[in-house]
Amino acid sequence: QVQLAESGGALVQPGGSLRLACSASGDIFRIYHMGWYRQAPGKMREWVATISTGGTTNYVAAVKGRFTCTRDNSQNTMYLQMNDLKPEDTAVYYCNVVGDIYEPHLDEFDYWGQGTQVTVSS
Repeated sequence: QVQLAESGGALVQPGGSLRLACSASGDIFRIYHMGWYRQAPGKMREWVATISTGGTTNYVAAVKGRFTCTRDNSQNTMYLQMNDLKPEDTAVYYCNVVGDIYEPHLDEFDYWGQGTQVTVSS
């Protein structure tokens, strides 16, 4: 079983930066591919970035070049560095285990954390 907890969300102005963290319980974090998702008000949850156990990453087109996903297996933590934030990035951000970093599915694993709110507004 994996327990995940997201943190780092905040209110930030357009063009600003934030770093989100996803902390995992236990010492089995290193065996899982991981992903970041987000859900904006009135919209479905969507994947944003994924990272393999070895550090290979994949991004949705809307964030490519602005967001960077990394992981520190020694700390059981995954990060999402978000730069040049836009109002359309406003959402609750979640992390979860993924089976395939190139085809993440919402209903594949049910290890969702509580999410962390990111609001981009002037």
